[in-house]
Amino acid sequence: MHVDAVVLDIDGVLVDVADSYRRAIVESIERLYGETIDRSAIQSFKDAGGFNNDWELTHAGALYVLASREGLDQTVEAFTDGIAQRGGGRDAAEAIVREALTPNAREDVFDAWDPDQLRDVFQMLYLGAELYREIEGREPRIAEPGFVNDEPVIVDPETIAALQADYDVGVVTGRPAPEADIALERAGLDVADEHRFTMDDWEAGKPDPHALVTLAERFDADRIAFAGDTLDDVRTAVNANESDGRVYDGIGVLTGGLTGETGRQKFTRAGAAAVVESVDDLPELLSPRSTDR
Repeated sequence: MHVDAVVLDIDGVLVDVADSYRRAIVESIERLYGETIDRSAIQSFKDAGGFNNDWELTHAGALYVLASREGLDQTVEAFTDGIAQRGGGRDAAEAIVREALTPNAREDVFDAWDPDQLRDVFQMLYLGAELYREIEGREPRIAEPGFVNDEPVIVDPETIAALQADYDVGVVTGRPAPEADIALERAGLDVADEHRFTMDDWEAGKPDPHALVTLAERFDADRIAFAGDTLDDVRTAVNANESDGRVYDGIGVLTGGLTGETGRQKFTRAGAAAVVESVDDLPELLSPRSTDR
């Protein structure tokens, strides 16, 4: 696969977020509402699409919990299948709840549902007290060390060095910029601001192709590989192919929520050009279009 540039997702590719972001989703809902979704259910929401932003996945998970209390008779799988059929994301989750419940039950659910509070609790749990003060600019109400400290790096330094030696390297992530800084520093990947897109840089988020296409333009690249751990990462490359004259290869990485043969099949059905066990397999998979760099 001869490419000019490589673009990387962060979560599930460079760092493992099973005990940080995914834990924060589950525990934020539980702290506010006394019960929550199973951690395994998070992948169902991710696969439905439109949940590149983990705050919005938390909102949708809480909505499912509250609606289930008021008579929503659906498994998580049925609920997320409905989200996928409606195009993905939080708006689709809200539509399902509005359609499925009686007016009184619907009113009770949306009165109890508090996305702003969920986001705040999420940030307190994820960042911990010190970083919460620094990044959010407020005094935390929860004294936790921060789940961010439980994010092991899963990319070898040799992989980073090899990729940067042969390609222009960029980043497209759903993380806010300060949290992207933390992960990139830990992973040892130094990327110029103009070569990365975070949540703060483009509103639509993945699978909208704007960020990927913009990086291709900035790199003056004809062919780009984009490696990520979710179906929306692969869909971003597919959408870029449909909207731009360059070639975009979406590469599924099996170190996030999608694993094994089932994960490989899901990536392939979503349009992945390749699927790898780990980001460390990229140097062997890829070849620079020209070695004269």
